Amino acid sequence: MKKILVATDASEYSRRALTTALELARKYNAEVELLFVTHLPIVYDSSVNSYIIAPEQIEQEGKHALAATLKGIDISDVTLVKKQMQGKKPADVILSEAENENIDLIVMGTHGYGAIAGSLLGSVSQHVLHKAKCSVLIVK
Repeated sequence: MKKILVATDASEYSRRALTTALELARKYNAEVELLFVTHLPIVYDSSVNSYIIAPEQIEQEGKHALAATLKGIDISDVTLVKKQMQGKKPADVILSEAENENIDLIVMGTHGYGAIAGSLLGSVSQHVLHKAKCSVLIVK
């Protein structure tokens, strides 16, 4: 095992997934990729106005989610790559990234209540679990 992908929404479930991935990375001398996926399009629509959130704000949201996931977690002795990507379906972005980066293991929380709205990560993790070409570890 050389590469582990951790999908995060900055929830406590994602933080547990990261901690588990780091333990495995230390054991197998693997690299960890921490990935935050922002939904697209991000638009507020009302009968009067429509607003598209600025790319800078999306970038900032991703940085905040990655920082919140890492806060207080020891990443010493592990190569950790942080990435943020955008897509309409987070599960598809995660699957694509896993394939493009030759990921050996995807680690995800069961569901989250962070920046990937509400219980959506539950459906995301289910989709990734069933469609991934590599092994998937779901952490409670």
